[in-house]
Amino acid sequence: MKLDEIASLLAETELFRQLSDGARLQVAERTIKRSFPKGDVVFHEGDPGDSLFVVANGLVKVFVTSPEGAEMVLATLDRPDTFGELAVVDGGPRSASVRAIESTVLIALRRTAFMEMLASEPGLAEALNRSLGALLRRVLQQVSDLVFLDLPGRVAKLLLNLADAIGEPTDQGTLLELNISQSTLAEMVGGSRPTVNQILHAFSARGYVELKGRKILICKPEALRRRAAI
Repeated sequence: MKLDEIASLLAETELFRQLSDGARLQVAERTIKRSFPKGDVVFHEGDPGDSLFVVANGLVKVFVTSPEGAEMVLATLDRPDTFGELAVVDGGPRSASVRAIESTVLIALRRTAFMEMLASEPGLAEALNRSLGALLRRVLQQVSDLVFLDLPGRVAKLLLNLADAIGEPTDQGTLLELNISQSTLAEMVGGSRPTVNQILHAFSARGYVELKGRKILICKPEALRRRAAI
């Protein structure tokens, strides 16, 4: 990517958009482009936090792994999402792992460069606080859902959240064109693929949704809201 393209990407992010054009160009000059084929790990939980990343193209998942090897997906991220800020700021190890779900291009900014910009750009510190606050709220909500909602309730809530984020309104309902596998969908709610598949088919039998391969049509959002206790 050219420098002006990287600067334009940074302008799309919540973290860097408030910087001046000149400051964003300075950040762009200190970034590194990194490419990851589908399935490659960007970093593992426990690795040193030496860089933060911006998604330029593709899709990644952020996840934690149990001692038994089960994965819990915390988020899926695409352009222009950022990740890796927490370990960069506090100097600790990575708190989660990140893997490319599809072929992905990332822009990396080393910790030293980011901390220098943080010291010279007050607006960047404010944006970072907002970013970390949003991360904390998301994690707390996921913990709350795991404690207080059963698995069908979590599936219903995830479908509603996806509908709000990427749903396309149609005459029949809201259409979701998923860019993630059903296995990843299951990992996002802390369930197994077969069990989540059964839940989706149960929702379909009740008329809540229609299943069309990787497309899901939300037909009765109010029923899903009741199931998710929203």
